[in-house]
This record gives sequence, structure tokens and C-alpha cells, in this order.
Amino acid sequence: MPTSAEGFKRRLGPIIERARELETRLGDPNLTQDPAQLKQLTRDYRRATALLTRLSEYEQIEKETRDTEAMLHETDDAEMHELTRIELTKLNKKLARLEAELKTALLPRSPDWDKNCIIEIRPAAGGEESALFTGNLFRMYSKFAERHHLKLEVMNSRPSELKGFKEMTFAVEGPEPYRFFRFESGVHRVQRVPETEASGRIHTSTVTVAVLPEPEEVELKIDSDDLRIDVFHSSGHGGQHVNVTDSAVRITHIPTGIVVTCQDERSQGRNKARAMKVLRARLLEAKRKEEHSRTAQTRRKQIGAGDRSEKIRTYNFPQNRVTDHRIGLSVYSLDTILGGNLDLVFDKLEQAEAEIAPTQNNES
Repeated sequence: MPTSAEGFKRRLGPIIERARELETRLGDPNLTQDPAQLKQLTRDYRRATALLTRLSEYEQIEKETRDTEAMLHETDDAEMHELTRIELTKLNKKLARLEAELKTALLPRSPDWDKNCIIEIRPAAGGEESALFTGNLFRMYSKFAERHHLKLEVMNSRPSELKGFKEMTFAVEGPEPYRFFRFESGVHRVQRVPETEASGRIHTSTVTVAVLPEPEEVELKIDSDDLRIDVFHSSGHGGQHVNVTDSAVRITHIPTGIVVTCQDERSQGRNKARAMKVLRARLLEAKRKEEHSRTAQTRRKQIGAGDRSEKIRTYNFPQNRVTDHRIGLSVYSLDTILGGNLDLVFDKLEQAEAEIAPTQNNES
């Protein structure tokens, strides 16, 4: 049974009160003296008001749906009846979409959702074709970020010979970046005829994606004595600035053996800052994996658990199909998805996550 706007209002009561409280607190001029708290309260207020805006839209669409249903039963004109029926179908689709969004928004939130994140894409099986698809995924994520007003910054990249990438690491900042990208960790498989294939045979290649929430300062402390920092000549895209100065930076975390390299910037200082940013995210992820290994059985049941050995999605070019294997979803609109419209997949993943959440809560 669909949930009414009144039902959502009752469930959103605490959020409505919270929005009023936040509005009052944000009006306090003394809050500017605590930038961290100001940032958190602003983020909470923005999220609460966005949810209430959706509720208002839901109320309006629900009213329009009732009025249109009444009109459908009252009209005797065949042409008007058909037009009204078409309009009612559109309204019901809007209502269903808003209802799904509101239900998802009412789920318990992970504190990581609001965090910026670092994404690492690497070719796996398939040689140069895998490197080319690494570039395809990077462009897809770039376009998605643009659609959602997220800021994307390349941290490190190693181009391949045919305009692909042997490695691509970038950061995403803005409203809820990790919430969007958390589903992307894993193995992405592509099936298509490579540019290098003369016989026209379809090849299968794979690319790995790791999505790391960026830790807050208080979450992770790194001892400088645990780091070995090396500088060397950049070996990037070529040009007059390459191999002129030792601007590339390699940081090794000695206790774990984790190595991070950044060389895209001409400034050694900026490369070092970027490398430290990636290192912090990797160390936090390693720490979390160790903690989560105690509850691995439950974790494996989660949507988007982030296991990089898991094949999560296939991009089949001959069939114009994208299949997400975690929920058995197939979308026959590959160009649209590669063009950045990942909402077609993310919305379904969030709905699936919402459906299994009560079961997981009972198990934990």
C-alpha cells in the first residue's frame, strides 16, 4: 500500500522539529567562532530542508493525483478520458519515485555518507583494452559528478599508449559524495570489440574500482616516523615541464607497506599533500576492513560491501546493456549510463538496500 503524505509527516516529525532547531542555531553569530560545528550544522540543515522539500512535493503530487482520478471518473468524453488517463499514469510514476526517495531518506544514515571520497580505478584483465575502459569509467564518474554539482579533482594518473589509463586516482567533494559512490567498489567488466581487434571478436576485460571515504583529522593519526618520503622526476604526459624538477612524490607507510605516488602537479608540495590525502584514506580503509572481518558474513550480504574481488557490474556494448549483478538489474541504455546518468542504477541499489535493511538489523 502506498504511504500517504500524512503518514510521512508523522514519521518526519522529529526532522521537522530538528530543521527548526537548526535554523535557530545557525542564526547565532557566535557560531562563526567554531567552523567545524558550523559546517556540520549547515550540512544537517541542508539535508533536513531538502527532505522537507521532497515531502512538500509529495503532498502536491498526491493532491494532483486525487484530483485527476476524480476527473477520470467524471468525464464522459473519450478523448478527454484518454488524456486524463495518460496524465494520471505520469503522476503515479512521480508519486512512486518520491515515495521511494522519502523511504530511503528515513533509513538510518551512515556517518560516512556526507564524507568526501577518494576513488581509485585500475585496469585488471585485458591489457590496453582494460586501460581504455578505465578512461571510460573515469569520464562516466566525471559526468555524474558534474550532474550532481560535485567537485572532482585528479590526484594521480598514468596514461596508457591509446589514451586510456594505467591508473586513475581522484577525489570527489561536495554534498554526500560517498553516499553516491559507495556502490562502485568492486570489479567492473566490459564486453565489446576492442579498437585493437581487427577480426571483430568481442573481448571481455575487467577494471577494479576502490572507493575510500576521506577520514576526518580526528579519525586517524599518522606518525611522521612511520613514513618514508621519496621525490623523483615526473613521467606523465610529456612536455617542457617533465623531468625538469623532482616534483613527483612517493610516500611509503612503513608499518603497513602501503605506497602512494602522486605526480600530476608541478609542485612537489601539492603532490605531497595529495599523496597524504590518499594515504590517509587507504589506512582508514585497511583499519575498517580489519574491524569488519569479525562480521564478514553479515557484511557480505550488504549491497555495495566494497569487496574488490567481487564482480559487481557488466557493460555489454553489443547489447547496449548494463547489468548490476548484486540486484539482478539490467538497463538497456549503456550510452546514457556512460554519459553520467548513474542514477538509473544508484536509485535501484538504494531501494534494494532499503528493503534488506530490516533483515540486516535483526541479524546484527
